[in-house]
Amino acid sequence: MAATQVIASPLSGHFYRRPGPDEPPYVEEGQHVDAGQTIGVIEVAKQLTEVKSVSSGTVAEIAVPEERMLSEGDTIARIVED
Repeated sequence: MAATQVIASPLSGHFYRRPGPDEPPYVEEGQHVDAGQTIGVIEVAKQLTEVKSVSSGTVAEIAVPEERMLSEGDTIARIVED
């Protein structure tokens, strides 16, 4: 059985799934991602921090809607590892 990697928010701030309002999301559920691939960004005081997948696999869940305020440690996504 494949392991599931939980990606948690490294800090508190607003989460964005897209690089811009008219852009597609960085990733979608069911999509394959590589280790180090950006899955979203967190904005704090106008600074953006990329949130990256720590392993390769399939995005099983995106747990946060666009522009939601997150607290440090909140689950952002789950990746089923290859």
